[in-house]
Amino acid sequence: MAGILSLGHQVHGCGPRSVAAFQTAGSRSSLLSPASHRTCGTPHPFQPTKAAGLGSARRHVRGLLGYKRGASQRRGSSLVVHAERDFYGILGVSRDADKKTIKSAYRQLARKWHPDVNKEAGAEDKFKDISAAYEVLSDDNKKSVYDRFGEAGLQGGGGRPGGAGFESNPFDIFESFFGGMGGGNPFSDAFGGGGGRGQARDPRVPGDDRGFGLQLDFMEAVFGCNKELDISHLESCGTCSGSGVKAGTTPTTCKTCGGQGQVVQAVRTPLGMFQQVASCPTCGGSGQESTPCGTCGGDGRVRAKKRISLRVPPGIDSGSRLRVRGEGDAGKRGGEPGDLYVMLTVKEHPTLRREGQTIHSDVRVPYTDAILGASVSVTTVDGDVDLKVPAGTQPGTTLVMAKRGVPKLGKAGVRGDHLVHVQVSIPKTLSGEEQRLVEQLAELSSKESGKKSGAKAGWFG
Repeated sequence: MAGILSLGHQVHGCGPRSVAAFQTAGSRSSLLSPASHRTCGTPHPFQPTKAAGLGSARRHVRGLLGYKRGASQRRGSSLVVHAERDFYGILGVSRDADKKTIKSAYRQLARKWHPDVNKEAGAEDKFKDISAAYEVLSDDNKKSVYDRFGEAGLQGGGGRPGGAGFESNPFDIFESFFGGMGGGNPFSDAFGGGGGRGQARDPRVPGDDRGFGLQLDFMEAVFGCNKELDISHLESCGTCSGSGVKAGTTPTTCKTCGGQGQVVQAVRTPLGMFQQVASCPTCGGSGQESTPCGTCGGDGRVRAKKRISLRVPPGIDSGSRLRVRGEGDAGKRGGEPGDLYVMLTVKEHPTLRREGQTIHSDVRVPYTDAILGASVSVTTVDGDVDLKVPAGTQPGTTLVMAKRGVPKLGKAGVRGDHLVHVQVSIPKTLSGEEQRLVEQLAELSSKESGKKSGAKAGWFG
């Protein structure tokens, strides 16, 4: 059995003391002893007087621990000491820290370790220690007692803090600290506005966003267009003006949540009891009970169809998304409406390919035109345009038609280029006349090559 020694009720006139562990000779047991202490006016049971000497102190400690000679020889036995908490260390402040520093440290640590946000094991215990430290160090009277007598002085009779001692509910401390600061519960954004213990919930609920798929022709995406969309969404009920309440009746305060719109539920987990805030199941979070409107069933909204106009800007592409503000679902109880998001896809063109602002296309020319040069008609986003193919154009050559591409999104006056990839067509069969002419051309080319090589040899010979 492990021996338990609480230093908390032993302190007389001394501040918190740290403990250190050392291995007793001949065993694996750990004996914890005071590592340091402040000089006090009143002798401490663990602080030997000059008269008593170190030997009497050792005997005193052994007596408190139930220590007997030879006990250290028991294999696997250990002695455990519950040390007092260092409230200054918990908040990470010095002993001379002012209230502003203490408050700032608590603010940062409480947000980090609040069990509604931090799901790590031990987060709730850490949060409770932080709250206890702040409760003591922010109160001049409690701080004075703690500085003189340690945590035991605050207990007024012993026992490990955390039960029915000096500490308040850590969640109440948290709410009193963060409440009334203009921002409500600091976790309201993370939990959908459902955090405040004892604070009324805003009954307004924003509407949901809606999505709509739209396919555009290739040219519509390049130069922009106007579209008419037939959508279906939730609109505010005209019968009850969005209140959800039957005409001629008056809402009353919800008896379940007392008008808060929220209820606090206790949940048992392997780590202990946790509190969580949920929307009131009776009033749905409104904080009021009422006779529902016959048209909307109390929701305050009805589904309706609507036609809207949409301007598609030039330069749009597949995967782009346009937002139409306020055309999503209507909010509940005066909440802001959601938005409509139009997801765009663009059809492919038979001959043109798009890459950002650049247009690509292929043109096939006879080998004679590639040799001699020619003018060919090219399809562009602006229509058919004549393009000059220079003489001696090689297969795979890319010709650039500047500023014949796609307008830049948001800057319609800035356009990309059109790149024309030349493919040379070589016939598989030739007529007799074509065969004769090609052979003559080949003979001439051979003679010209010979002259050039001969001249070169003579020049360098």
